[in-house]
Amino acid sequence: MAVIRINAVGDTPVVHARPGPLEEEIARLGPLEGPVIVMIHGYSYKPGLPAHCPHRHILSLDPHHMPWLAPSWPRQLGFGMGRGDEGLAVAFGWNSRGSLAAAQARAIDAGRALARLVEVLHRQAPACPIHLIGHSLGSEVVLRALKDLPVGAVQRVISLSGASYQSLATSALTTPAGRAVEFFNITSRENDTFDFLFETLTRRPNRNDRAISKGISAPNAVTLQIDCLETLEQLSRMGHPLGLPERRVCHRSTYLRPGALRLYRQLMRHPEQMPLARIQSSVPTAPEPRWSRLLRLRPQPGAVPIWQRIELG
Repeated sequence: MAVIRINAVGDTPVVHARPGPLEEEIARLGPLEGPVIVMIHGYSYKPGLPAHCPHRHILSLDPHHMPWLAPSWPRQLGFGMGRGDEGLAVAFGWNSRGSLAAAQARAIDAGRALARLVEVLHRQAPACPIHLIGHSLGSEVVLRALKDLPVGAVQRVISLSGASYQSLATSALTTPAGRAVEFFNITSRENDTFDFLFETLTRRPNRNDRAISKGISAPNAVTLQIDCLETLEQLSRMGHPLGLPERRVCHRSTYLRPGALRLYRQLMRHPEQMPLARIQSSVPTAPEPRWSRLLRLRPQPGAVPIWQRIELG
């Protein structure tokens, strides 16, 4: 089984569209070989809601493009190829619809559900590395989960345009599980508008808090700004070229950019080939200032207006 679908119902993980205890579903998988990669979507999804179900969209092996373009995360991360060692993809759904503040509040319970799921997976396959990848508010879910996990339960975390605050990330990365993970904070100045809205429409843990796109100060974390030319040059030298940024504003560029999901696949499937320390020493230590991309890209005669180049979702 290449992909299993699990949802958070409150703070409890349940099998999507199938009755029965979670432990029995996981036990039926039998012995696993390869990594376990848990994928967590971001804002505006709800499992079972036809037009917004993540299991029909980015978390599916064969996604429906509804209402926007959906690359298959599982396929891009190396699943569904029929290889015996490809491991297990876990599509984790939760209700992230409604207001941004309401979805952020539900992320707390979703994080507890994710932690319980990871504990079951870890007991079933203790020799298999478990990695987490989340987009937008999915990063908030991951950071909440780290607080409830035992040390060593998760190896690597990849946060894509994370809608979460620096203080929460710092706190999560000082827990027993958090100190043991390697945290990749993938950002882009294309996401500045959404970071600004996140900070405006949600409650900050403290007055001066900022979204994690501003960077994370932790010895086991690195911030990769994938519209920074120096960062792109360093990644290319490591054998992982990414496409150049094409939009000024885009919330999904961290997984839509050509080569991005291939990079994350390598980070999770072959961590020994991309050590965290090597990446930390190669890329800029701090991201560029907010709005720098918008200010740098001055309109040229005949250029498409910015409001026609904004990618939502």
